Amino acid sequence: MAGKMKAAVFVEPGRIVLDEKPIPDVGPLDALVRVTTTTICGTDIHILKGEYPVARGLIVGHEPVGVIEKLGSAVKGYREGQRVIAGAITPSGHSYACLAGDHAQDGAGTAHGWKPIGGWKFGNTIDGCQAEYVLVPDAMVNLAPIPDGLSDIEVLMCPDIMSTGFSGAESAGIKIGDLVAIFAQGPIGLCATVGARLMGATAIFAVDMLPERLEMARRLGADYLINSTQTDPVDEILRLTGGRGVDVAIEALGKQATFEAALRVLRPGGTLSSLGVYSEDLRIPLKPFAAGLGDYRIITTLCPGGKERMRRMMNVIASGRADLKPLVTHHFKLDEIETAYELFANQRDGVLKVAITP
Repeated sequence: MAGKMKAAVFVEPGRIVLDEKPIPDVGPLDALVRVTTTTICGTDIHILKGEYPVARGLIVGHEPVGVIEKLGSAVKGYREGQRVIAGAITPSGHSYACLAGDHAQDGAGTAHGWKPIGGWKFGNTIDGCQAEYVLVPDAMVNLAPIPDGLSDIEVLMCPDIMSTGFSGAESAGIKIGDLVAIFAQGPIGLCATVGARLMGATAIFAVDMLPERLEMARRLGADYLINSTQTDPVDEILRLTGGRGVDVAIEALGKQATFEAALRVLRPGGTLSSLGVYSEDLRIPLKPFAAGLGDYRIITTLCPGGKERMRRMMNVIASGRADLKPLVTHHFKLDEIETAYELFANQRDGVLKVAITP
């Protein structure tokens, strides 16, 4: 498909700019999707700051909602004009990692190289979706039709934020009656709050520095709100649990301080579920780790992708079990993407998520 399109392009650390790029050619297993709504992720801010390296000239973004513009010659079961989403993670379905059940790690190679998280391709190893069009690889594995009656905004969180937050609760194995602490109530932490409630947690301790985010956590199901600028969250959670600690602590920021606090509030035998993207080495303190003898589980999770995961996420939305529309606090046109990045990177004006519409 000849022609040019507008796209947000990584130029160098500190600069993501609106530029023109060729509309991609469609291979046999691909689909070209016309993007109708997308958003900016915290990971994109790591890219912007140079904390997570990607190639210069790459189109960024990994949360597409759109309409199928053109299908590859071998793609079956879809039609042009169909409304779809694709997950932030786009597994091939036939790699060693996929066949081992680790779909998010598709095509990764070893963890000794820099890019172990091979399933995340959009805006990482291939062009992403902050553009007028995005090329979706392995379309039959990754395109999920949007149910009739669901708007773009209702499903916008499904490709990444919702899937990631929910998976933090799922990976932790939360059980009915569990006590769960969630450190940071940005979009992923808020989705982890929703996920923990759906998994059966009966006391959720939400920790953040911003009152408006704590209020959103309350709306989404948190039972205890802890402002870390006013009280030590570790002391407060241990006080509220009678010194027992929590069964599960979810870290949703990617900082040493929150990782360490999550470890300190765990009961012996508890699980630390880490969702943050870290940009420097982590240190595990000896005492909270019980010198390695505390039966703790520390688990990390990359957002599950693929069409079955996306179908499940949209089912949760369609059922009314979760309403994530309130997370979208700001709306921009693609032409205003640089302004949107400035707002989101600096967390101004109570921003949670922005909707970008080409």
